Order: sequence, then C-alpha cells, then structure tokens
Amino acid sequence: MSNAPSAQAPLVPRIALVGGTGPIGASIGTALAATGTPFAVIGRDSSSIATRFAAIPAVEARGWDPEDPARIRAAVRGIDTLVYMVGVPYDAFHLHPPLMRRTLEAAEAEGVRRLLLIGTAYPFGRPRTARVDENHPRAPHTFKGRMRKEQEDLVLEAHARGRIATSILRLPDFYGPDVERSYLADIFAAAAAGRRAKVMGPIDTPHEFVFVPDVGPVVLRLLASAGAFGHTFNLGGAGTITVRNVAEQAFMLMRQNPKLFVANALLLRLAGLFDPVMRELVEMRYLMSDPVIFDDHALAQIIGPIPKTSYAEGIARTLDAARRALRRS
Repeated sequence: MSNAPSAQAPLVPRIALVGGTGPIGASIGTALAATGTPFAVIGRDSSSIATRFAAIPAVEARGWDPEDPARIRAAVRGIDTLVYMVGVPYDAFHLHPPLMRRTLEAAEAEGVRRLLLIGTAYPFGRPRTARVDENHPRAPHTFKGRMRKEQEDLVLEAHARGRIATSILRLPDFYGPDVERSYLADIFAAAAAGRRAKVMGPIDTPHEFVFVPDVGPVVLRLLASAGAFGHTFNLGGAGTITVRNVAEQAFMLMRQNPKLFVANALLLRLAGLFDPVMRELVEMRYLMSDPVIFDDHALAQIIGPIPKTSYAEGIARTLDAARRALRRS
C-alpha cells in the first residue's frame, strides 16, 4: 500500500460574487481570502476576473450572460450564497430591475439559499431627516432612484415568497485605492499629477463616504450573523467631511495648495449636451447639495462594532495608490 499523500480536492465555493470585478467585489474577495473561504466570481469576462483577483489563485471564475436565463442558472449552480453587485452604465439604469429579476429566478430554480444585494442610497430620494435609517421612506424622485427601488422591491418580495432568503446592505458614496468611479476619484489623481482636480459642486456641504476596503469585512460579518436575512441595513462612513476638505488633505500630502475646477449645475447641463454620462449626473446632483447621511445602528446591533478607517488614513492610502498608478502609466 502506498504511503504517498493523496492530492487534496479543491474546495468547492459556496459563495459567489455576482458582478464582483469592481472595487467592492475586490474588497469582499480580499476579506474572504483572508479567512481561507473559497469563492467564485461571476461576470461577463473571465479575463477581467483573472486580472482583478490575480493575487488569489483559488478564485473560481464563472462566465455568464445576464441576458440569458440558462447561462445565469449555470453560473449560480451549486452556490449557497450570492452577493450581488452588478453594475450597469450610468445611462442604462433601466436594466437594473430585469437583471435582478432574472438572477432571482435562476437562483430560486437552482436552490440558492441566500442573496445579499449591495445597494445604494438612491431609493431613499431626498433625505427627510438629518440621519437616514432603514425606516426612512423610500421615495425616490429620480429615475435612477426608482430603478434602484424597483430592484430592492424584487429582492424583498423574493424573501417574502420564502424560496430564498434575501437582505440588502446599502452603501453611501465610496472612495479608496484604485476606485475610479467616485465623486472623489479625480482629487487623488490630480493631486498625484500636480494638476487641477475636476469635482462636482457644491463642495462645502458635509458629506459621507465609505472607504472601500472597510466594506469586505462588514459583508463577511453580516453573512455570518444570525438574523441578517429578511432585513435591510445601511452602512455609514467614518463621519462626515466636505469635498473641499478631502482635496485640502490630499493636496497637502503632496505639499501643494488644492487646485479645483468645480462643475456647477449649469456646467453639468451644458456638458450633458455632448456627454450622456454627464447628462445623467444632473439628476443625481442633489446628493452633493442635500446628501444622504446614513444611520447604521441597526447594522451594528447585528454584527457588533463596525471598524471604520478615518478619513485622514483613507485619504493617505488612496493618494498613495494614485501615485503608484501614475508611476506605472
């Protein structure tokens, strides 16, 4: 009889990150890898998955076509928990509800047990209270908000049907290393390059941003918490800060005075005549003038104290990443 050890079969992933090739997916994947938890990433492009998760070789890449129910079913087959963060172009938010509907139908058909939607502040619309908790009315006044609310409604209705347990974790605007789609992103790129930063005004209103690397550990703790499903949760940032103050801190680290080009509503509308994405930003500008500030006490009651990276540290780390990216370019 041979005494040679037998090859260990690879662990089968029970968690899949749907649309997980963005910064939030990377944060969750890093947190999963740190605990030795195998996971899959579902996306259109397997090469993008391989690039994003190159440092985690055990990740299983699963291709899908979100327009094809059969491909969706194949992608979620054998999975216990889906973390859903599928993005769409900013001028194509009408796609959110049908994509969610097809994903839920496939998940239920394949016996997926749980789904967590990573959501946004959009469904709340304009805030009616200084801090917005989960009981705040969902009364979106924008098209994007209505599409996100319809997406949330599908998730909550699926839980009510009883065939899959669902939950929603809403995030505010975010920032962090290598995050390109953020109201703050150009501040760091500009500070690193010594140029003027393009920002959307107003820039002196207290705002809230979550540091992306903080999100992954929160998601893992939520997935592991009893009673997490069947509810919605908000995750707040590390207090509030103005866009101007972010720029001041970032440029100060480069020993520069902040240089800003501030786009007001008129400039956005003019730019929108030629750029569909800029046109779509106009309706969401209220988030800068009348921002949603989350109350996340309900989340803390479920998962315990929530560690949050200070803005000073987050700004420094994000700027360091922007400087490395500049050197590589």
